[in-house]
Amino acid sequence: MESMMTTKKIRFVTDSTSDIPPQVVERYQIGVVPCFVNFGGKSYSDDGKELTRESFYEQMPSIRPMATTAAPPPGLAERIIDETFVGADHLIIITAPAKLSGIHNAMRLGSSKLPQDKVTLIDGGTVSMALGWQVITAAETAEATGGDVDAVLKAIQAVRDNQRLYAALTTLEYLKHSGRVGWAAAGIGALLQIKPIIEVRDGDVISVARVRTFSRALDEMLELVRNPGTIERIAILHANSEDAAQQFRVQLGADCPDDVYIVSATPAIGTHTGPGIIGVAPVYKSWRS
Repeated sequence: MESMMTTKKIRFVTDSTSDIPPQVVERYQIGVVPCFVNFGGKSYSDDGKELTRESFYEQMPSIRPMATTAAPPPGLAERIIDETFVGADHLIIITAPAKLSGIHNAMRLGSSKLPQDKVTLIDGGTVSMALGWQVITAAETAEATGGDVDAVLKAIQAVRDNQRLYAALTTLEYLKHSGRVGWAAAGIGALLQIKPIIEVRDGDVISVARVRTFSRALDEMLELVRNPGTIERIAILHANSEDAAQQFRVQLGADCPDDVYIVSATPAIGTHTGPGIIGVAPVYKSWRS
């Protein structure tokens, strides 16, 4: 009886850049606030319904002017936050980096009317499934500990400290157009046809390697992924390039764990990276130490 009295219900909210697979969202009843993708004079909710990933990436090379993204309005964030909070003792919101997007601020405003001692807002420092792994691990930890908020927050930080997010791009054109990355705006990579490998770390988009061919970029990324240690779980990301994602999984060989997701990157991410990318979001076993 005592354990039942001390059990707390923790619920989670994130944004659509997290790329969490729908079945996992449903399993843990995660609230997902969609961003918006704008092109052709219209604004589309990044919810997988208004704009499907496959159709977006097929259209992308011919979209002119290029697509842009927008953070969710605070009112929409508030509605989803409030719906997710119903029946919960504590709400943890984990977002894309404030350095890269207005999403974090929209979530701050959207949660401002809730009791602030029952809400924790976290800048996840990254995007896609690197952000997604923080949310998933948090939900798993909440379930395993009976809603121990401190244990959940420690797990989120531990995963963040022991994960990576890399992506091999087929072109710098889209990253340059986003205006969010100063070094890409210089246009050097486009001029020399360089294929960059980028890393998102602590809200910054960093160029970690620049090679001449996409196949070489994938080889370099394999080495980057293997170096830090034993991989516990991994997501391989793509933008209408699932065959290449599956091949990357094969190339990882014995280094690829059983817990792997092959994920089509959401348009809110793909708008800035372009079609054809391969990304990888590993979590290393060292997070548990």
